[in-house]
Amino acid sequence: MLGGGGFIGSHVVDVLLQQGRDVRVFEKVNLTTKGLPFDQSQVEWVEGDFLNERDLALAVQGCDIVFHMISTTLPKTSNENPLYDIETNVAGSVGLLEIARSCRTKKIVFLSSGGTVYGNPDLDSLSEDTPANPICAYGIGKLSVEKYLGMYYHLYGLDYCILRVSNPYGERQRFWAGQGAVNTFLYKALKGECIEIWGDGLVVRDYIYIGDVAKVMLQAAQYDGPFKVFNIGSGVGKTLNDIIVAIEGCLGKKLKTSYLPGRAFDVTRNVLDITRACSHLGWRVETSLEEGLQRTAVWIQQTFL
Repeated sequence: MLGGGGFIGSHVVDVLLQQGRDVRVFEKVNLTTKGLPFDQSQVEWVEGDFLNERDLALAVQGCDIVFHMISTTLPKTSNENPLYDIETNVAGSVGLLEIARSCRTKKIVFLSSGGTVYGNPDLDSLSEDTPANPICAYGIGKLSVEKYLGMYYHLYGLDYCILRVSNPYGERQRFWAGQGAVNTFLYKALKGECIEIWGDGLVVRDYIYIGDVAKVMLQAAQYDGPFKVFNIGSGVGKTLNDIIVAIEGCLGKKLKTSYLPGRAFDVTRNVLDITRACSHLGWRVETSLEEGLQRTAVWIQQTFL
């Protein structure tokens, strides 16, 4: 598990441990004392640098399946230094594929970005066959890694599965690092602070609870059918204004908001068609937005307030 101490990765580790799987986590530093629900006795923890070939080989050696969830940038900051995104995310991922090939890894499950790889096609719903034209370096990097996965499968038989996840939210998301509108809005709301919204609040996104994302990762690892790319989201579009209203309903109070000028890299609408994942992975969305908000609010209160 590359990135098993992060927001999504740690939840996938939870699911794997519940299934009785042997789990090795690769991270830059040991995070088992940082509020994660598992400890050193539950997982094999390997510290190292994603760009260091020796470190990465130690993490991958002997693993049949590698979950690749490491990213060194965020969508909103990736355009500030596209070269860094290439040198770290893309080059690092190609290095991983070389190591996986030499270690005879059976399969790579790659966490891509359904929120950025499609760009801004102005469609009600985006299927896996929608042309991918990302408008930020983060999305271009994710798409590049997808293409390299396809190449290594064609040339060397290294199997893979790509999950294009929309906008996950929930427990352990690092809202203080600029990750996730839902968690950031919830935290500010619980603190009684003003919530800043870029643009008019009408951009549409597909929000999915982290618990549902974690479950599909394991299903993707076990899948042996013909498809290699799956959209993972709720399949339902919500504006930022809708999220504000939903949080007000969750907390039972009116929120303070302010609107800022829109950002060039924000697409107007991004809602994923999840038919393929439901039909072929046997997956379904189990957690409503209302239930997800309640769980996340409880976590924020218990952890930070």
